[in-house]
Amino acid sequence: MGAPEFVPYTERYEPGIAPELAAERFHDVVRRRRTVRHFSDRPVSHETIEWLVRSATTAPSGANKQPWRFVCVQDAATKRAIRVAAEEEEREFYAHRASPEWLADLEPLGTDPTKEFLEVAPWLVVVFRLTRGDDGTNVYYGQESVGLACGFLLAAAQFAGLATLTHTPSPMGFLGDILGRPGHEKPFLLIPVGYPADGCLVPRAALSRKPLDQVLIRV
Repeated sequence: MGAPEFVPYTERYEPGIAPELAAERFHDVVRRRRTVRHFSDRPVSHETIEWLVRSATTAPSGANKQPWRFVCVQDAATKRAIRVAAEEEEREFYAHRASPEWLADLEPLGTDPTKEFLEVAPWLVVVFRLTRGDDGTNVYYGQESVGLACGFLLAAAQFAGLATLTHTPSPMGFLGDILGRPGHEKPFLLIPVGYPADGCLVPRAALSRKPLDQVLIRV
């Protein structure tokens, strides 16, 4: 095995202001993000979605294997098929799969098996985790890598003024079937992307965040 090649780091981002101020400004954008379940059908351009995915793919990944695939769905019939299948799994979840404690934790958020947003949002970004490369090579830390990429995509959408929702119907195998994905791509996350509906409401319970002294430990 030859020695790795390194090149100068010439594209480093420098905000031109003190790092604490830059971090504060970023926080001011992302703190306004809310999980939205009431979307407008206002169009979002292909170019916008492409830039969101480009942003997601800048995330770090194990051994730089980039084990992700973003299937961006705009077709109405496909969105309808996804909604029908997702609601079938959600009905099972609420009726049989979820524990009483889980259902009690969800109650303040007002969720239920109806997922109208899967048809109304102009785009559904279905994120798949690759269990191997397309050429059969190994991937590493797939869960962590794809999770980071999804976080980047959510932040980029927020920065673009768009609303998102992280939807995880379980099991999600129907997504691979509907979208015709190969067996080494496993559904990871379903993210509706668009604008919030006029008069959109969000759960009061979702507005609270743990105080910093509960999540930050200085050593």
